[in-house]
Formats: sequence, C-alpha cells, structure tokens
Amino acid sequence: MISKKVILTGSFGVGKTSLFNQFVYSRFSDKYLTTIGVKVNKKVIKVKDRDLSILLWDIAGEVSQDKVPVSYFLGASGIIYVFDLTRPTTHKNIAEDIEYLKGLLPDGVVKIVGNKSDLLGKDQIEKVVADMPLHCDVITSAKTGDNVEELFQVIGSELIDL
Repeated sequence: MISKKVILTGSFGVGKTSLFNQFVYSRFSDKYLTTIGVKVNKKVIKVKDRDLSILLWDIAGEVSQDKVPVSYFLGASGIIYVFDLTRPTTHKNIAEDIEYLKGLLPDGVVKIVGNKSDLLGKDQIEKVVADMPLHCDVITSAKTGDNVEELFQVIGSELIDL
C-alpha cells in the first residue's frame, strides 16, 4: 500500500475541518470550532486500482500561510489549499500563499479548492472562479459532501504517480 501525507491549509473559517470530517467520517456539523494546532487522521481510498492511504493533516487556519509552522509540511506529498467561495478575503492573498507553499513543497501536488458551494448559485460560483488570479481545481461543499470524494480522487491520482 502507498501512503502519502496531505496538508489541508487556508485561512480560518473556510471549511478545512468540515472537509476533513466529511472525507474521513462522512459527517458535517454547523458548529464552528477553531482548530488549534493540527488534527491528523488517515483514510484508505482506491485510486487507479491501488490502495492509497492518505494521512490528512488539518492545520489551524491563518490569514497568511507563512505563519503556519514549517515543520507541519515535513514529509508532505500534497497540499489542499481551501478558500471560502463566499468570502473574497479568503482568496485575496491566494497567489502569494500558493507561491510560498510551492516553495515549501516544490515536488508536491498542490490543489486549490473553493468550498461552501452550497451557499451560492452556479452563476455566482462561476463569477468567483473567473475573478480568481489562479485556477481553482475543485469546487466543493463540505456540508452536502458535493465533490469531496472527487477532490481526494483528483489529488490521489497525482500522488500515486509521485
């Protein structure tokens, strides 16, 4: 079995923990609890007819990614950068954040994810994505589970080839 460490990062309140819980436990809670430090769990998924164990690190949200301890990224193969589709402030610094993260993980897989799609209509989502300085890889809703499994299949298929 192949095992890969993946970091969930982004500003506070974007739904990282909700994505974590939806992926690992298939559950959602409306209660907002700030993540302190890091929460870690793993899940095995089937990718390209192979078992992939994803060790998922949900790290505390920061407005600027350079405030996250660099040690959290040691041994990571992938990063999922989450922003809130409904809050422009959460993707204001996305270009700088992604550049910084790719510097920490130059050979890793980095995916940009717009979360909370359940709160917007299709036209609104398209406008947000069109106005982004960088390509958004996946649009998710941790609340409904929409595209959460697909997100991990997308990143998993690239990780399995590393």
